[in-house]
Amino acid sequence: MNVIVTGASRGIGRETARLFALEKNAHILAISRNRERLGELKEECAATNPSAGLFPAAYDLTRLPSDADFVRSTILPQFDHVDILINNAGYLKKSPFKETLPKDAEQMLSVNFAAAAELIRKLIPYMGKKGPSHVVNISSMGGVQGSVKFSGMAYYSACKSALATLTECLAEEFKETPVFFNCLAFGAVQTEMLSEAFPGYKAPLTVKEAAHFVVDFAIEGHKFFNGKILPVSVTTP
Repeated sequence: MNVIVTGASRGIGRETARLFALEKNAHILAISRNRERLGELKEECAATNPSAGLFPAAYDLTRLPSDADFVRSTILPQFDHVDILINNAGYLKKSPFKETLPKDAEQMLSVNFAAAAELIRKLIPYMGKKGPSHVVNISSMGGVQGSVKFSGMAYYSACKSALATLTECLAEEFKETPVFFNCLAFGAVQTEMLSEAFPGYKAPLTVKEAAHFVVDFAIEGHKFFNGKILPVSVTTP
């Protein structure tokens, strides 16, 4: 099982990569800009499972649109096909809409949507080659129509909404192929990013709880869902 996890240096991405490394015959490419944290993750996985096949890839995903060499230099040295892609990388700059700087808005769009879309586009030729492949896009309840919205989250929520809609569109476009697309829209999870945006807030879900759900869903979810935006939240709406 060949797995790619983005945003793997902290939060849900890190724990997801760590849990996949406990799976038998799993090979994980963990992508993040933070080389040091990826090194720590690799050491942790090796300590808990000496046979863990986790490969750290220090890479800035915002480079993807102009990087024609990404697949050959980063993916193919590790594996020739992709079974699971977890688009988890995220960036949040909490600020009122009128005060959000263009560079911050562009960064949120790039990381939360454009990079994920481009990564899928580059990897599609390597999916579904040896059985079904599953793309799991990690979105947010803030990007779900009709859910509660929070001040200062306009750009972030809009980007996550775009990622969710992309999921639906790609499931339709590739419905005749063995590649499946689903989106998990998480409510509040106690990540570093949440703590930075909402200091002192206590989320109902821990990172470990969320990551366990992601791993199980990534492995089995395509058997039951395709093109679905699934709210993962214990609060309503």
